Amino acid sequence: MPDHPQPSARARDLVADAYDVHVHVAPDVMRRRIDDLTLAARFAEVGLAGFVLKSHYVPTAERAEVVRAAVPGVDAVGAITLNASVGGMNPIAVEIAARGGARFVWLPTVDSANQRACTASDPEGATPPMWARLQNDLREAGMAADPVDVAGPDGTVPARTRQVLRLIAQHDLTLATGHLSADEIDAVVGAAVAEGVRRIVVTHPEFTSQRIAIDRQRALAAKGALLERCFTTPHSGKVSWQTWFEHIDAVGPEHSVLSSDLGQPFNPPVEDGLALLADRLLAEGFTDKDVRIMAVDNSRRLAGPR
Repeated sequence: MPDHPQPSARARDLVADAYDVHVHVAPDVMRRRIDDLTLAARFAEVGLAGFVLKSHYVPTAERAEVVRAAVPGVDAVGAITLNASVGGMNPIAVEIAARGGARFVWLPTVDSANQRACTASDPEGATPPMWARLQNDLREAGMAADPVDVAGPDGTVPARTRQVLRLIAQHDLTLATGHLSADEIDAVVGAAVAEGVRRIVVTHPEFTSQRIAIDRQRALAAKGALLERCFTTPHSGKVSWQTWFEHIDAVGPEHSVLSSDLGQPFNPPVEDGLALLADRLLAEGFTDKDVRIMAVDNSRRLAGPR
């Protein structure tokens, strides 16, 4: 594996007690850098509170419960992502995940209509996401499901989506917007607020298939959503670090939450992600308080015990 920078002691202290609300670790349908049990032990060593287990393809609540039992003191959080493998916008899948202890629901990612239709190519030299190869394999094998629709082109939110949002509100889950388009995100966040969803995070707004403009980010923040600032988006070259910093500054640290989106074999260790972001932010002139709000306060609001 390549050499990676080491976080500073100051950064480690600043992100202590944080959750990483977006990690991709083994077991998974693709190769990962680390498994969830080993990651929990490493989180304990560096003083992090827990992590949200994200899979694009399978629910993770049962896994999370096993990890919590095996590594006491580290809070592994279960989730579900509403892609084709769980039936898309499937209220039954959300209900069962919630009853199984999940705390996060991602709207469609790899199977969202937006991600399927997105023609935006990554900047030159950007590292493609690992799931892109798997999606190609499924398509070549004749197993490409229809795109999962979440909102209409006119901004309407269909009954099935509203039912999912009501379940998220009923079980007090966190809603993450996945790989929806900016227009879809606007519609869904408005509907989620109307249905009583209390915790909303806009998934990596700088990602190539999102590219949410600053004015729209501010409007989403005004509705109560947090904007997720992922380490991998600038680290993999999908956006410049300067743009990433500018978005945080323009929308405000109080409306942003740090996450790593790590777990790929070629990227830094997952347990280093939040601290590496802290070092980057401090070097850019953000304050200790700014970092603490984004890394700790807001991540605990999204992922912490209910």
